[in-house]
Amino acid sequence: MLDAIRWDSDLIRRYDLAGPRYTSYPTAVQFHGQVGTFDLFHALRDSRKAQRPLSLYVHVPFCANICYYCACNKVITKDRGRAQPYLQRLEQEIQLIACHLDPAQKVEQLHFGGGTPTFLSHDELRQLMAHLRKHFNLLDDDSGDYGIEIDPREADWSTMGLLRELGFNRVSIGLQDLDPAVQRAVNRLQSLEETRAVIDAARTLQFRSINIDLIYGLPKQTPDNFARTVEEVISLQPDRLSVFNYAHLPERFMPQRRINSSELPNPVHKLEMLQRTIEQLTAAGYRYIGMDHFALPDDELAIAQEEHTLQRNFQGYTTHGHCDLIGLGVSAISQIGDLYCQNSSDLTAYQNSLASAQLATSRGLVCNADDRLRRAVIQQLICNFKLDFAEIEQQFNIDFQGYFGALWPQLQGMAADGLIKLERERIEVLPAGRLLVRSVCMVFDAYLEQQNRQRFSRVI
Repeated sequence: MLDAIRWDSDLIRRYDLAGPRYTSYPTAVQFHGQVGTFDLFHALRDSRKAQRPLSLYVHVPFCANICYYCACNKVITKDRGRAQPYLQRLEQEIQLIACHLDPAQKVEQLHFGGGTPTFLSHDELRQLMAHLRKHFNLLDDDSGDYGIEIDPREADWSTMGLLRELGFNRVSIGLQDLDPAVQRAVNRLQSLEETRAVIDAARTLQFRSINIDLIYGLPKQTPDNFARTVEEVISLQPDRLSVFNYAHLPERFMPQRRINSSELPNPVHKLEMLQRTIEQLTAAGYRYIGMDHFALPDDELAIAQEEHTLQRNFQGYTTHGHCDLIGLGVSAISQIGDLYCQNSSDLTAYQNSLASAQLATSRGLVCNADDRLRRAVIQQLICNFKLDFAEIEQQFNIDFQGYFGALWPQLQGMAADGLIKLERERIEVLPAGRLLVRSVCMVFDAYLEQQNRQRFSRVI
């Protein structure tokens, strides 16, 4: 079993830098417009030849109400009629992509994100799932990981029953904070009772995993009131918890301009919120998986980490990193072999492309040999908190210390600070360094010095 993480305020002060979350390497910041549909078709052909299993991500961008903290690609509208033209184009995309794959390729993982996927009516959800089943090999025995993001204000028992009937067996519930003053400050009024009702429905209907999202650093939060939220959430006993650091970037995300920055907690209070949250979750038996994620010891993520099979992709930590990820919908990202590609983030442009029988691929990247090597290094560190040089040397036919010789002084500095243990054959991220694993990964990022760090959130 992994050692518990150790809180070290001095290390956090020194290494709490702005940097990528490494849901991919290279990160999406490196995507460019020279990648298009030809590259996507080529990658799909390779996937078909290799008969690799699939993970599908479906983006539903619509929300009835705006949450001021949100940085997702979404369309705020009360007009439910806007969903139907979007679904029409999404179904075209599904058909265009699927005809380049083999029907024998199983969909091991499916995830609906947004936006608010349950913005769709029951009939529209049935229509979309029927179209996916028609064109992809979705599993019928409930063995796949089929998840959906839920806003409890947009779901009830009948919705949960429909989702279970359609094949979903995992739910991720947005909660963020239970304090009414905080909720008003971010325009998301959501009671504990609404959240509990959805969780009770999920348990009764035998969904096999429940995740709850929290955010610390929101306006009007204090260490005490956030601790009360965490206490209430623990009583709900989710299988997984995501505890995100709110990054206030109003220059990039327009809704955040409605947040009164004078009401944001100061850095000292933010750190105290995180420290107390970690203490509360650890005392309740949750394991720190990495980054913002916690899970019960019998959860698949915790087991995968124990067995060193945990991976990370655009959906976060996953046990399905061996699958080719197909992103469907506006702004969705695919990772197929060495290709990353993203659909247009503009709803009109996305729909117009498909109306012309063209895919909406707008940018991407094809990994080179150095990208593949560094991606493997970062994956090992961020998922397993350790890196055995021999594995990398054998896989990529390099001498590790020779290849990364220029980085050695930085790594030795981190070792001297107690962030990592640096040995001849391996790197181990120590308990005091696990909260800061992004900072360790950043050492191996060949692109970071060329990038504007203001594009990224801080590690803590």
